[in-house]
Parts: sequence; C-alpha cells; structure tokens
Amino acid sequence: MTAGNDNNITKNSNVKGFYDQSSFIKDIIDGMYDWVRVLDRDNNIIYLNKAMAEGLGDYPIGKKCYNVLGKDEPCDNCISRQTVFEGHPHEKEEIINGRIFSVMSSPVKDESGNIVAVVEVLRDVTHMKQLYKKILQQNKKLKSDLNIARKLQCSLLPKELLKDKIDFAFLYKPCEALGGDFLDIFEVDSNHVGIYIADVSGHGVSASMLTIFLRSSIDKKTLSPAEALVKLYKEFSNQGFAKDLYITVFYAIIDLENGKMVYSNAGHNVSPIVFNKERFEVLRVPGLPISNWVENAEYTDICTTLQKGDRLFLYTDGIIELKNNSNEQFGEERLLKILLSDLSVPSIVLNRIVESACSFADIEDSSSIADDITVALLEIK
Repeated sequence: MTAGNDNNITKNSNVKGFYDQSSFIKDIIDGMYDWVRVLDRDNNIIYLNKAMAEGLGDYPIGKKCYNVLGKDEPCDNCISRQTVFEGHPHEKEEIINGRIFSVMSSPVKDESGNIVAVVEVLRDVTHMKQLYKKILQQNKKLKSDLNIARKLQCSLLPKELLKDKIDFAFLYKPCEALGGDFLDIFEVDSNHVGIYIADVSGHGVSASMLTIFLRSSIDKKTLSPAEALVKLYKEFSNQGFAKDLYITVFYAIIDLENGKMVYSNAGHNVSPIVFNKERFEVLRVPGLPISNWVENAEYTDICTTLQKGDRLFLYTDGIIELKNNSNEQFGEERLLKILLSDLSVPSIVLNRIVESACSFADIEDSSSIADDITVALLEIK
C-alpha cells in the first residue's frame, strides 16, 4: 500500500490519526476480537494484539510461545514449527487458562519468499464446543426417543390372525426412523375382517403421530367402511389439525362366510387390486382424503366378491415412485408383472417386489429410500 493510497483510505473513511501504514494495520489488528500473535523462527513472541495481551494479563513479548501456556518445552503438536518447515497454514485446538481456542498458524514471508515469522490467530471456541457437546447429548437422547417411538409404531402393525381362512403378509419400510405409511388388519367380529392401508402427508414424527391417531380413531365395529371414514373425517376436523396435514385411507371389510368384500376410499391414490389366475379387478372408488378441507365429506361403499385363491394387494405410492439413474419410475407395470406371475406365498412375493424395485433404483439398502414403502398381500384360503 503506497502513502497515496493510505491518504485516500484515510480521507474516504473520514478516519484521522492513521499517519502511516503500520499504525493503520496495528489499529485494525488491535480492534479484532480474536487473539493475534507473531512468532519468530525460534518461537519467540514478537507481537501481541491488544485482545491477547489483555487476555493473558501481561505483555509476554520476547517469551517463548509455549511459556505462555505454562510449558517449558515446545508442544508436541506445534503447528508454528510445521508452518515454518512446510510453508503453508496449519490449524489445531489449544486449551489456555481453561478456555478452548482454535489456533490457525500462517507463514510470514519476506520479499524473497523466505519465511521470517509465523502469525497465529486464536479464536475462543469454548462456548461453541459447549453447545456442540449439548447438541450431541440432545441428539443421543433424540435417537433413543425415536427408537422407542419406532418400536411403539411397529408394535401397532398387524399381527397374525385367522390363519385357517386367510394368508396375510406385509412389508413396512419407513424412509426415516418413523413412517407416515400405516396398515392394519383386524377381526371386526367372528365373521368379518377389516383391513386398511394409509398414507399420511409428510414423514417423521408428525406423520407418525397421525398414524397413531388413525389407528385409535377409526371405527372397527361398523360393517360399512364408508361410515367409518365419515366418522374419521369428523374426528380429524374436530382436532384442528393444520390444512397441510391429511391422511389417505383405503378401507375394506371382508365377510369370510360368503366372500363379500365392501370397500371405500378416502383419497388413496394407488388403487388396490383383486386377482387370481383368471381374474384381475382394480378397486377404484373416489373419495376425499381425511382432512379439514371441507366441512363434511361423503364416502361410498362398493361391493365385490372374493373366492378361494383370490388375492388382495394393497400398497402405497412409495414403491412405484422409486426412480433409476435415468429418472424413470419403477411404476405399476413392473410391479404388476411380478405380482401376477409369482404364485409363491404372499411373504415371498412381497420380498421379491421390494427387492426388484430397490435393484431397479440401484438402492443397495432399502433403508436409504426417499419415501415410505408399504405393501400387503392377502390370500383367501
């Protein structure tokens, strides 16, 4: 910086008292919150800024840098010595008077490029380290809580039942610790089985709480899925949930005596199917998601008949929306091709579908999926 440039800086900034370049730079460094010191090649302190001098309580100019730390010998991890030898900056952490400092050491070179000194900038990171420690502790507690919540959510998933009349299997793979997909199958009475699959907006804790609301609020006594969905809609609206929260539900009730199945849909965007070797039926029926978008919602009951050997397949859109490197979705066609060609027991079929979808999307571990995956397959015996 030339004297002329220095005068310009002084004039333009309306700062008085900077008579030369060195005093200008010194005032800048003394105004820094960080500690700054300069060491010669023999580790002697040749300069301290005001913040460091006040922090140490005296002006140890001429002392060895390690003496200030209460040591009689150079530090084993002396970054200033490394900077002198290697000619580039180094960084470490150091404890001084019970405080933690981040230390950055940089070389000072003369006009010929020779290293003549080292400048160290020390930043007090004690508070940041304390906060980081608290964050780690909170994360550890949060992970523990999430694991408990995950176990609780999984404990609410279907259990084995009525093995003599149906064969049922499902796969439930949330994309996070807690999922927004849910399904359940249960005995309504001695002759009827209820089954539903749901997809909640979003993922994580808030979505999982809605799945618990769903399971605790849905009417499992009525033989009309549409009636149960109307009651569920009213209960959801009464809770005052935000308008961006909603649940899509497909709900069916099967009469195991005569094979009649009544079903209704609350906005579930992937339609379940009923099929066997000679039959294929898509269970489409419109309906508004469980939400508070309108004051009242209406749902319709549709009836179909299931025969021995018929299979009911239910799923959420996470499986068909898996994409490969070409941004191509796995899609319904690939899913149905496996489903209709594999006559294995339901559990084997579902595993094959999920493995095929993950392979298509080049996902080695299904725990790294972008959306929840839930699939279920029921067979009438």
